[in-house]
Amino acid sequence: QVQLVESGGGLVQPGGSLRLSCAASRRIRSIYAMGWYRQAPGKQRELVASITSSGSTNYAYSVKGRFTISRDDAKNTVDLQMNSLKPEDTAVYYCRIDVEPGGYWGQGSQVTVSS
Repeated sequence: QVQLVESGGGLVQPGGSLRLSCAASRRIRSIYAMGWYRQAPGKQRELVASITSSGSTNYAYSVKGRFTISRDDAKNTVDLQMNSLKPEDTAVYYCRIDVEPGGYWGQGSQVTVSS
């Protein structure tokens, strides 16, 4: 059974930065995409950013220009660099690795942006 372990969440002031990291417990074959999702209280989980096996990226409009997703296939890791954070970025962030078929979720990492 594969587990995704996240790290890097926490409390940051508006305008600050955080870096989330997600590592798989073992090597995963046939990955076709990795991504980060978030869920704020009372809201549905939404896609924040994704990156395909070929390196194509996709970002939610609200984070474009502020967040950057990256992956390391050799290590089966996916990171999310978050800059210029805003209070509305506050949420639990989940990493996701898509394989054929199905996929895996991380346990969630709280990000709180507050002064």
